[in-house]
Amino acid sequence: MPVKRRTKLKTRMILTLGLVSALQTAFIGVFAGFYLSESLYSEIGQRALMVAKTVAASPAIIRGIQQRDIESLNTLTHTMAVTNEALFIVIGDHNAIRLAHPSPGRIGHSMADDDGDFGRRALEEGEGYVARALGNLGESMRGKAPVFEPSSGDIIGIVSVGYSVGQVEATVQRYNFVLYGVLGVVLLVSILAAVVIAGRFKRAIFGLEPEEIAGLFQERDATLQSIREGIIAINRHGIITTVNRAALTTLELSTDSPIAGRPILEVLPESDLMSVMTTGTPDFDREVWLRNRQMVVNRLPMRQGNEIIGVVASFRLRNELDQVSQQLTHIQQYADTLRSQTHEYSNKLHTIAGLIQLGAYNDALKLIGNEVISHQALIHLLLEAVPDPIIAGCLLGKHNRAREMGLHLDIDPGSQMADLPDNLPRDQLVSVLGNLIDNALEATRRHTGANGRVHLSMTDLGQELIFEVEDQGPGVAPEVQNRIFEKGVTSKAGSEHGFGLHLVRQFLDSWGGSITVENLGEAGGSRFTLYLPKEPTGRSRPCPPSDC
Repeated sequence: MPVKRRTKLKTRMILTLGLVSALQTAFIGVFAGFYLSESLYSEIGQRALMVAKTVAASPAIIRGIQQRDIESLNTLTHTMAVTNEALFIVIGDHNAIRLAHPSPGRIGHSMADDDGDFGRRALEEGEGYVARALGNLGESMRGKAPVFEPSSGDIIGIVSVGYSVGQVEATVQRYNFVLYGVLGVVLLVSILAAVVIAGRFKRAIFGLEPEEIAGLFQERDATLQSIREGIIAINRHGIITTVNRAALTTLELSTDSPIAGRPILEVLPESDLMSVMTTGTPDFDREVWLRNRQMVVNRLPMRQGNEIIGVVASFRLRNELDQVSQQLTHIQQYADTLRSQTHEYSNKLHTIAGLIQLGAYNDALKLIGNEVISHQALIHLLLEAVPDPIIAGCLLGKHNRAREMGLHLDIDPGSQMADLPDNLPRDQLVSVLGNLIDNALEATRRHTGANGRVHLSMTDLGQELIFEVEDQGPGVAPEVQNRIFEKGVTSKAGSEHGFGLHLVRQFLDSWGGSITVENLGEAGGSRFTLYLPKEPTGRSRPCPPSDC
């Protein structure tokens, strides 16, 4: 089946604008021609009536009618007709009997035999009037006026002045020629303007066809709605032009009433988008509060040339990003645990294999026994103190990680962590605890070296869960202690650190817990003590470490 080709937009615009211009020009031409024709007929009629009144007021005409001087009246009317460029001037008495006429044979006969009008309005009512009639001299516009006797005011006759309709039509044709010439030029200019306008419009829409624009709009709308981040765009006046479903959901805005078209400050009074419009400076990964919810926002000004025409913002709940970070950290910890266990057991298996090959069977059995006893003791402790398998698995992995690093992770035999709330997110607790232990191991290895020890104790007595992690590192410098939980702040070298303790703080803020840091004295080392209430009492906003 052949595909139907659509006419291009530029061609359609030129044809449409050209057709509209042609119709307008034709309408104007017809109307102007008709109006001009009627106006000229009316003007000629009024001229005929004016000449008739002037002739009727002439003393010579009045005297000629009174004396019935037909010769002088015909001489006068001929002269006046030539002077006023009239087709004829006819004089009649009070009975409408012709006293003067261009055709002598018509003199003495009633004026009614010409057009059926004997001038009743003029002779009986004393009024001048205009009429169009066909006489023996052809069709003409006639003006008729009564002749009054000066002393008595009686009507003594009638004057009829006629102008040829042919003269009017010739004048109309002459005017129409000029009119239609001007309209033709106007039509040509309109068509040229249509071509220019269509070209400019086509360039303004980047040469796209309407169907392509509709497709792009649908694609853009589908793209916006598929993005999980909220998106809001405003124009230069602060009016919302674009908003997707994710934005409405994230900001908990009603979907019943339209948001687009409303001022941004009416919908979000705490929004700072207008400042970006003023400064023209983009913001990336900025933490803000909107509708009592912490967001991470990117804001970018939209430009047209050098002019800012709007701002577009994308945003997402901060806790969603934190959850992603915690999940990644959690996965990394599991990977490290598996790698540590694999490395440690591989080394021990090689050692046992070597002892067997050397025939040192007793030493091999002793090594196996010690390993089994040590490992079983740790597992027994974890099973007794930490029934939760996720937490116990994390601690077992950190224990193996410490041994791989040449360190010792000592878990207090008196530890107890059995009363864990069901709603406490295990993955976040594992992430927090793993961060504290990893930091302690790193600090101990850097400061103490091989055989350094990290001590962990736990208790679930009372209304709080308490974790204490002690290391043998250099301690935390006093100037860093108040800022250690801020993002990017670290005592380690390198820019890739400073995020673990920040995530710890974020979790504690959401749950309502707290953490303290203290140095252990001259021997070195530090103690991090974590307090988690068994029932969450999260703050509405994170507070600085110094205020918590």
